[in-house]
Amino acid sequence: MDLFLLKKIITMFLMPINIILLLLILSLIFYKNKPKAGFKLLILATFILFITSMPPISDTLMAPIEDNYETFSRSAKQVDYIVVLGCSHTTDYALPATSQLKTCSLQRLVEAIRISRLHPEARLIMSGYSGDDAVPNAEKMRQAAMSLGIKDKNIITESFPKDTEEEAVLIAPRVIGTNVVLITNANHMPRAINYFERQGVSPIAAPTGYWVKDIEGDKAWNYYLPSANKLSQTTTVWYETLGRIVQWFKSLYR
Repeated sequence: MDLFLLKKIITMFLMPINIILLLLILSLIFYKNKPKAGFKLLILATFILFITSMPPISDTLMAPIEDNYETFSRSAKQVDYIVVLGCSHTTDYALPATSQLKTCSLQRLVEAIRISRLHPEARLIMSGYSGDDAVPNAEKMRQAAMSLGIKDKNIITESFPKDTEEEAVLIAPRVIGTNVVLITNANHMPRAINYFERQGVSPIAAPTGYWVKDIEGDKAWNYYLPSANKLSQTTTVWYETLGRIVQWFKSLYR
């Protein structure tokens, strides 16, 4: 089996929702012959679901990850490249390219266009492979950027990288020694910067797609109720944590 696919499968099974579902299935299996064990598994699944979907807990876990880098304003020096890391989309030719992008890709595209307005001298590097789609994410991002006024000659696509590590390895030779802005979601930025720095590139971070906003501000009463959106946020925290653990282990063998 392909190692990349194996990594994705293992990661999927380690996500909170899948752990909860496994515990619920086990509780049903044990319910008849071992009711106490089944009940304990049910309580554990309910507890994990509750804490992972609570906004105050999820925000507390996410905020330190997103606060590692400030948002991009304007570079004192000329920017040579704006690197936009790949995320996801679903090709549907009945829709404009911007509507085919999933939220993470759209967030990164908006930030790329904002920064390109500040630094029109920069070229955009769109990255990302096709996955299960017929069109690479880099190409779909190029199409969306062009529909929003970016000229084709200012866009470079890297359609082969499957993950952040491969993106850094393939993009670094092109941009090393230049002034580079790196765009990805705020929760993903620490890991992305680390990979690029290992390849000898020291990009300026341009985080986007923040989950946590105004964490110290006043909250409405429903902020303290479980939320499916916050379960997704906690899942993202766990995914990034696993990614950084893997990154750390890899560094031990280099």
